[in-house]
Formats: sequence, C-alpha cells, structure tokens
Amino acid sequence: MRFSQIFGHTLKEAPSDAQAVSHQYLIRGGYIHQVAAGLFSYLPLARRVLNKIEGILHEEMAMIGAQEITMPVVLPADMWQDSGRWYTIGSEMTKFHDRKDHDMVLAMTHEEALCDLAAKYIRSHKELPQLVYHIQTKWRDDARPRAGLIRVREFKMKDSYSLDTSWEGLDKQYRAHYQSYFNIFNRCGLDVLAVKSDTGMMGGKIAHEFMYLTPIGEDTIIYCDSCGYNSNRQVAEFEKPEAVKEDLKDVEKIETPDCKTIDDLAKFLDVPESRTAKAVFMVATIQEDNETEVEKFVLAILRGDMDLNETKLANAVKAKDLRPAHEDEIKAVGAVPGYGSPVGVKGAYVVVDDLAAESTNLVGGANEAGFHLLNLNCGRDFKADLVIDIAAAEAGYKCVNCGAELKAEKAVEVGNIFKLGTRYSEAMNVTYQDENGKLQPVIMGSYGIGVGRLLSCVVEQHNDEYGIKWPISIAPFQVEIVLLHDKKGTEAQEVAESLYEDFKAAGIEVLFDDRKESPGFKFNDADLIGIPLRLTVGRRALDKGGVEFKVRGEKDNEIVPVDEAVDKIKTEIQRLEKELRDRVQKVEYKD
Repeated sequence: MRFSQIFGHTLKEAPSDAQAVSHQYLIRGGYIHQVAAGLFSYLPLARRVLNKIEGILHEEMAMIGAQEITMPVVLPADMWQDSGRWYTIGSEMTKFHDRKDHDMVLAMTHEEALCDLAAKYIRSHKELPQLVYHIQTKWRDDARPRAGLIRVREFKMKDSYSLDTSWEGLDKQYRAHYQSYFNIFNRCGLDVLAVKSDTGMMGGKIAHEFMYLTPIGEDTIIYCDSCGYNSNRQVAEFEKPEAVKEDLKDVEKIETPDCKTIDDLAKFLDVPESRTAKAVFMVATIQEDNETEVEKFVLAILRGDMDLNETKLANAVKAKDLRPAHEDEIKAVGAVPGYGSPVGVKGAYVVVDDLAAESTNLVGGANEAGFHLLNLNCGRDFKADLVIDIAAAEAGYKCVNCGAELKAEKAVEVGNIFKLGTRYSEAMNVTYQDENGKLQPVIMGSYGIGVGRLLSCVVEQHNDEYGIKWPISIAPFQVEIVLLHDKKGTEAQEVAESLYEDFKAAGIEVLFDDRKESPGFKFNDADLIGIPLRLTVGRRALDKGGVEFKVRGEKDNEIVPVDEAVDKIKTEIQRLEKELRDRVQKVEYKD
C-alpha cells in the first residue's frame, strides 16, 4: 500500500476530549474516526489490525473445535421475553417496533439467539457436545461511553457458546476457553490476568474476566502477591478483622453538631471509625414477576471503617438496578441524611454487613439532625432483614486465603467466560433426549472477547511519547519504506520503488511512504502509526552503501545493503513473531 493512497490522514493534535492514550493515537494516526459518542468508523489502517485480531480469534477457536456461525444483530423480542432479560435489563437495551409493530431488540449479546438455534437443531444426546462461535456487532446504549474504543455503544464481539450434557463437559469447555483466551491475548502482545467476577446480567454459576491492568480502567482488581488470589472488586472477599464484643451497654443519645460524615463523627467523639455504624441509603429495582417492577428502599449498615460494595448488595437483594436514594426518599422512611440509622425507620429493607452485625456498642445516627446514639447493637436496638457480606475489599486488607496484605489496581476487561449452566436452557426450553429417552436441559457456557477494546488495550500497552508500537502479529503492515526524495537525482526513488515491489513479491506486508513531504514529517508519521520495522531510503544512506533499517521503539539503526534488505526484513519478522509465540504457554486454571 502506498501512503499517498490511504483513505484518511494523520493529525498533529488529538481532539480535546481524547484523554486515553489509545484514543489519542488512534485518532491522530488515522485509524478511527468518531461519529458520535461511543460510535466510531474504522478506517483502513484499523481495519487491517482488526482483520488480524479476528484471524487470531478464528485460529484459536478452531484449535478448541469451535464452528463458526453468524447470528443477526436485530432479534425478535419474544426470545428475550422467554429468557426473562427483556424485563430485567434497563435502558441500555434498545427496543423498537418493526413495520408490523413487532417488538424487536438490538442485540447486546446472543445467548437468546443461540438458544433459539439450539432448541431447533439439538434433539439427542448424540448431537452433543457442541461449540459454536461468531464475530458480530453488538449494541449497548451505554450512558457514559469513554476512552475511545474502551467503552463504546456499538462494538464487535467474538462470542462462543458451548452446549453439553454434563457439568463435567461444561467444565472441560470452560477450561479450554480459559487457556485459549490467554493464547489469544499473548499472541496479540497483551498482558492480562484472569480474575473471578460477578455473573451480572448474564447469570449463571461461575465467571472469570480477563483484565488488562491500566490506570484508565473502570474496574478495580484486588490481588495478593503472596498466594496469587485475585478477583474483581465487585466480588472480592477479604479476611475481616475480629468484631469487638463487649457486654451490651444502654443506648445513649448525644449531641454531635456538624458530624454528617463518619470521619467527622470519629474525630468529634475521639473514637476509631471501626466503633461507628455507617448507614447507606439505596433504592433497588426488584423484578417481582415478568411484568411488574417495584422499587424497594434498602438501608445498608456497615462498620464505619468499611465501604459498601454495591454489587454484593444488589446480588443480596436480587436487584435489577440499584441507585442512591434521594433526600426526600430518605426522609419518607423516617431517616435523616447524615444522621441515619435503622432505629425508628419504617418501610426500609435493612441489610447489615456480617461484621457490623457481630460488633457491639457502635455509634450510629439518631435520625435527628445533630444527634447520634451510643451503644447501638444489631438485634437489640434494630432488626436486620438480612445479614450478609456487603463490604468492599480494599488495598491493605488481609487476603482471605493467606492473610497477606491485599493490593488493588485499575483494569479494563477485555474478555469474559461464564458457566451459564441451565439458566437459559430451562427458561427457553432447550432440551435433549438422554440415553433413557428423558428430556434434559442443555448445559451451557458463554465466552466473549471485545475486538475493538482488545485493539485499544494493545495500544495502551504498546506506545511511547511518539506514537504506537504495534506487535508484529497485528500490525497493519510489517514494514514501512520511507522515501526521502532527492532533488538532485532519482536513485532513491528508484531503489524505494524496487524494494516496494520486491517486498510485495516476497509476501511481506509493506507500506510505502511515497508522499512528497519533509523527512521530519514522514518520520513523525512513521512513529505515530507504529509499523514495527522501517527502511529509510535516501541519499545519505545510499552513499553509505544501502538503506537505513530501524525497529520501532529502538534507538539504534543500521545500514543494510539494498540486495540484502528483503532477507533482513524476513529475519526480523521471524524474530518478532517468535517473541510472541514464546509468550504462549500453558497456564494454571484458577477457580
């Protein structure tokens, strides 16, 4: 490809709203164009990268026996109604009517579509197990798209779905994907770790997320260097300290002016935050049946030194959605913001963290502005509707496995795997006839990778102050020829043209910068778009006996004789490819 013919162009500056490095470089390098919030066009350079990523996905799926299919983006609503998700997913699902007034959905994921297929084509245990996949566009009307391709509304996913007759079969396919996903990410040059995660709207029994650690991530990973424990903070466990247990003391109301926070209260009373009770007021949307949604006021109580984990709370109360309560809603149940507790509250569902429930004589709100209560005790002074772990893990807490200090880092989820079990097959009547002629629900797994997000995370990992540094496996081109035009002759032009044809004939993917621009302009663009290998053809190098060879990101360069340039590039491509192949190793599966 000649640079002068590429559709699109590079930019000196990124848009002001492009905060993530990948967003900046992909826009500036002419890879993507933003159409609207969370909507992007992929230009030719990006399309070549995506094609290579998808090629790796195809190869790795074939290695574990998956068959490719394609399911539509637009789906009839009835299958989503059958699964129940029509009623449980909020505004991020786009629903509409077709011209015949049928309810339709833009697919966020394809479990329902796969179940519809399986229900029609799977009859007997002899037809199982099966593993199918597709690479398809999805739509999720995210309220807060951000960071370029990291969080978008329209995106492409590789989804695979396993169908089995046994839990052992599901486990085998799940573990095969676990290894396969590490292979995929390593082949793309991306460092990831697998962590246990919440099953979320997907449902099912067990889930893992594949995380790329980066400060721009919205997820937080809790991990232990000592024993290898790691988990998404949404579901992370930790070893809680021993509850302070004393003889129960009488409740005493005291004046606490301007003490609306735990920090203010602890300082005013000169007590540790661990001796206080934190009240968090939430409103949960609960699906009572397939037609009715109700809002339930939830009052969460934790020890003052702990923070609420909203995912744990949502799972505990089986909430479709969870939001902070408004001030008027708090007052309506008899509570006072900043001075709240369950004492005297009516109409609230009270969920108490297990550590707070065991702790005695805590300081809690009096539900009266400027006052708190000393010596509050769960069970005596207020009743819990539910006692359960709802505390968020933090760096510095103790590991639940070994007791060592936990650490925390931000991360981006680039892949996920779910043991769905029979959650969808039972709801949508996906069955098979077993050896005894009895109908049984198919046992399912679901496995996804975000293709655009993977591309973006690779850029986040592989860049420097000048631009992108693509791994050879997914670079849009393997080598770039930079022609420095010589006003005094045509030798450089002739050598560059000859090398361009030689590379193409040798099957090497080459980008030829034939533009009549200054050397500095061309070198800046070469660094920005990040092709792994570069040959510079100019008068100075030719006078030294060849062309200048350089690896992107390395300071050194060398002069290579023109007649050795093709072999040199082949050798370097093989070296870089081997480095990526060596990353692909057997990984230990961790529940």
